[in-house]
Amino acid sequence: MGNPKKIPYGCQSIDEHDLKAVADALTSGWLTTGPKVSEFEQAIAKLSNVAHGVAVNSGTAALHAAMYAFEVKEGDEVIVPPMTFAASANCVAYMGATPIFADVDPDTLLISPEKVEQLITPKTKGIIAVDYAGQPCDYDALRTIADKHGLFLAADACHSIGGNLNGKMVGSLADISLYSFHPVKHMTTGEGGMAVTDNPEYDRRMRIFRNHGITADFRQRDGWFYEMEDLGFNYRLTDFQCALGLSQLEKLEQWIERRREIADLYAHEFAEIKELAPLGLRPGAHHAYHLYVIRLKGSDCAPKRKALFDYLRENGLGVQVHYIPVHMHPYYQKTFGTHEGMCPVAEEAYNGIISLPMFPLMEDADVRSVTSTIKTFLAGNL
Repeated sequence: MGNPKKIPYGCQSIDEHDLKAVADALTSGWLTTGPKVSEFEQAIAKLSNVAHGVAVNSGTAALHAAMYAFEVKEGDEVIVPPMTFAASANCVAYMGATPIFADVDPDTLLISPEKVEQLITPKTKGIIAVDYAGQPCDYDALRTIADKHGLFLAADACHSIGGNLNGKMVGSLADISLYSFHPVKHMTTGEGGMAVTDNPEYDRRMRIFRNHGITADFRQRDGWFYEMEDLGFNYRLTDFQCALGLSQLEKLEQWIERRREIADLYAHEFAEIKELAPLGLRPGAHHAYHLYVIRLKGSDCAPKRKALFDYLRENGLGVQVHYIPVHMHPYYQKTFGTHEGMCPVAEEAYNGIISLPMFPLMEDADVRSVTSTIKTFLAGNL
């Protein structure tokens, strides 16, 4: 069959209001480190129900800044899940520390608190939980473990902004939570990210880190004098990107609601297909659906998944695979001695998962086009 309409797996939504917000910022006299940055920080912190937000130029930079705030150093270990983008673990390696991979729950593909506890050693500094696909992790269990062992708890919430867990907003569930504003995420600043926290010392350290390690930006200086307190980076976000973020934020709630409608329609369309298994939903978790992930059932899924993936791509559907488990990447095997078999649940899941198109501009007809194409393949191949 042929699919006349190409549908990407993710796509930003930009309207006239966004364009005006950016144009106004560009002509305001401020291009960087201006008033829109702090306005955006305050707005995202309010959304997250925390006191502080620190805007940076990517979700990766937010992760890196958080590790700096936690004073992660060489010799430390930080526990992370393998089912995530490499940046969730790379930020630990940036600090000279060692990522330790805790396997995931087979139902949700979220980090397993039981596996986390088994991996704690005297070297363990903290835990990075990843809200895979947009579903909040079991932060109650992870907080209990972190407090018991004196560890930090970070939330890689790059998939889950706007979600909540038992009524508590994503962003308020960990010591520091990290967001991404890449174009395929729920809202965008082009590239960009933010770290949010209630801890004023973490906030202070991250602000220094994003600005070369300098203790004050130029608006706070008395004359020419400034001091570089530590080795930081230029991770600043521009005013016009923050203006775009503020405009996008106004639509976030309705966009997440539309994502949930799309997820419900997918679930309905796939309900009777025995070859597919959806990811599990945790009680009390209000899913933000950055991704909609399906899994092929049965053993030896890898060749079946490859055939389905290729078929969907050939029919104009921009499906993806999220993710190759991080510990399977050559860098991690070479540098940290990771290997196949370390995280069998994540490894088995990887062989059968596909991320389907998921973005607010999708129409119901687009969703049905995706599902009918999958059903056609399954009828003839499995």
